[in-house]
Amino acid sequence: MTYRQASSVRLGCARSPWIARLILAAAMTAAGGLAAPSLAQPTLEAKAAEAERQKLVADFVHYVRIQRHDLAQAKGREILDLKLSDREFVAFVERTEDPARLEDAWQRAMRVPELQDVAARMTKAFEDGKLARARDPEEIARNIAALTGNARARLLARQRLVNAGEYAMPQLLKTYLTRDDPRRQEVQGVMVALGRQAVMPLSAALPALPPAHQEQVADVLGLLSWRSSIPALADVGQSASSDAVRTACARAIERLGGANASPAALYRELGEAYYAHKPETVSFPGESHQLLWSYEPSGGLVMTAIRTPVFHEAMAMRFAERSMKLESSGGSVDADTMALWVAANFSREIDTPEGYANPVYAATRRNADYYGVAAGADVAQRVLARALDNRDTPLARRTLSAVGQTAGASTIASSAGRVPLVEALTYPNRRVQYEAAIAIAASRPRASFSGAERVVPVLASTIRDATSQHAAVIAQDVESYQNARRVLQRLGYTVMPQARSFADLAAPIAEAPAVDLVVAIGLSAERFPALVAEVKGTSKTAATPVMGLTAPEVYVQLRNRYDANAGVMVRQVGIGDDAFATALTELAQTSTGGPISAGEARAYADRSLAVMRDLAVANDTVLNVADAALPLIGALSDTGGQTRLAIADILARIQQDRAQQAVVEAALTATGEDRTALLARAAGSARTFGNMLQPRHVTQLLSLAKSGNDADATAAAALLGSLGIANSDLLPLILEGR
Repeated sequence: MTYRQASSVRLGCARSPWIARLILAAAMTAAGGLAAPSLAQPTLEAKAAEAERQKLVADFVHYVRIQRHDLAQAKGREILDLKLSDREFVAFVERTEDPARLEDAWQRAMRVPELQDVAARMTKAFEDGKLARARDPEEIARNIAALTGNARARLLARQRLVNAGEYAMPQLLKTYLTRDDPRRQEVQGVMVALGRQAVMPLSAALPALPPAHQEQVADVLGLLSWRSSIPALADVGQSASSDAVRTACARAIERLGGANASPAALYRELGEAYYAHKPETVSFPGESHQLLWSYEPSGGLVMTAIRTPVFHEAMAMRFAERSMKLESSGGSVDADTMALWVAANFSREIDTPEGYANPVYAATRRNADYYGVAAGADVAQRVLARALDNRDTPLARRTLSAVGQTAGASTIASSAGRVPLVEALTYPNRRVQYEAAIAIAASRPRASFSGAERVVPVLASTIRDATSQHAAVIAQDVESYQNARRVLQRLGYTVMPQARSFADLAAPIAEAPAVDLVVAIGLSAERFPALVAEVKGTSKTAATPVMGLTAPEVYVQLRNRYDANAGVMVRQVGIGDDAFATALTELAQTSTGGPISAGEARAYADRSLAVMRDLAVANDTVLNVADAALPLIGALSDTGGQTRLAIADILARIQQDRAQQAVVEAALTATGEDRTALLARAAGSARTFGNMLQPRHVTQLLSLAKSGNDADATAAAALLGSLGIANSDLLPLILEGR
């Protein structure tokens, strides 16, 4: 959904209210409803306040230069406490005696740990303020008007419009499409100078324009060196009724070096680029919002601000939808295109900030799970393949949920070549392994397959130690290691021995059931990225989150590099135990879903036991429950209640003497209703497989049948009868009752 009135765009983020104001101002300017600013002269009090503020700036610069960092910090905080808006702050800085001197002081302060925060906040306010001013609709209109001025005025206007970027496109395009406007040539030059930031607005407008305007816009797109306009050009060129438009689109595609591909394939390729978050697909890196574009014949280009975390997904879904529409005209929709859309929709839901109302995904629209299951098991497996390749654990889990609801007996057998569902059994995240095994078992494959032998052991592993967590710490000194170890143990991690490099951890990692976290302390700006590459390049730790505790100067260099990476976090050494623990918890939660809780572990165990029981009842030969006999026997003595009975139910269906004996031994040590229920399951085993007990078990059962209470004695007697023991052994029971 795109809002038709610019003033109604929902932003959902208080951090960037100026975006809403500038779009609203654009709409008001078009309607002639924006009042002129007041020209009142400042009062004496205002002049005095301004002088005091300017003194603060002078003092801040002075103290930075003489390296009185404590006083500089105090003055910097006083400046921030003025609570100026970003644009007010820019005007304030520009009124200082020497703005360049202040900017130099900021750069110096950024190299001083105790001044970094103050300097960074002032620098950001200054840069954001300059952007807000450049993007103001009134400022854009003034600069477009100045394109008819003298050479210097035109040059300054062009520079300011280029600084405004995409935000200038609605007014630039309107001017360009106005016949006989003397600024058309200058405006075209500005759009060409905008390059990438002009491509998406023009591509969005192209299909909705009248033929004469389509020809003009196609020519401009041909002058831009960005191939992302080729899908729209190919689409319009194929569907246009005008020879001139078709020729203009073909000419533009040729200039851009376009391949001879269908518009549907080109849209899908572009959607893949957005899904992959390629750097060239984002116009405003580091900003909280990006822009989506549409075109209304009555109002021109319409910009819709969208939060950056869900921007790429929105664009990937948009292009996949157009691709599927074009494909459907040929009678079918490509499964890979559908998989792109489903994956992007899952990712949109995963990445949506809490409480954010996505302006292009209506609240009345069904959730991503609905479309994930509706697309079927084949598409779901294609999405799962993406998740595994990208080490995207949240997406893998969401997709496995869809696979589990749609996969049938033929799902694995019908997969040509690669089988992502089976690959997930070895994915370095236990939740993904568990959910894959449960999904495969529930699908009941009819024929064996490569990896079948791993399914039942993974199911059995959910019953014990599912909540265990293992962490590795790389530290150059014992004190740093011990401090990190203390916090990690407090969070429930089993911590591996100290290592000075990732290579030192080879043996402990090989022995651990999984590695849930890697912490690196004190690495340089060169060594930490190299470590991350090592961790992500090792099969067992490829999805393991990495926490780096670095020196302040290293933190400054690395913090922006990993901001968008859910699997890596950087913090400064010495942040304190509580802050460190909070950061670790946040990292684990966002990257892998956090530790498996006791409730989750019980749920996994219950689901695994249910599918294993079904396999045992069916005497499945593809997924043989007997492969889990040993771990099930071990779990029988560690569990109780319904879980123990469920395990006994499965063991009673395994034709192994140790399985039958384990159920009987559990019954003999149990009490009350549990003993009766376990004896009944042992009797079921005896009826199916015969007597596989040792003499000592029979002796104990005879004793129980002789001296136990009515319920236990009867259950023991039923088991003895099922075992078919000799009449001479039963005679004492008969004679005892005389």
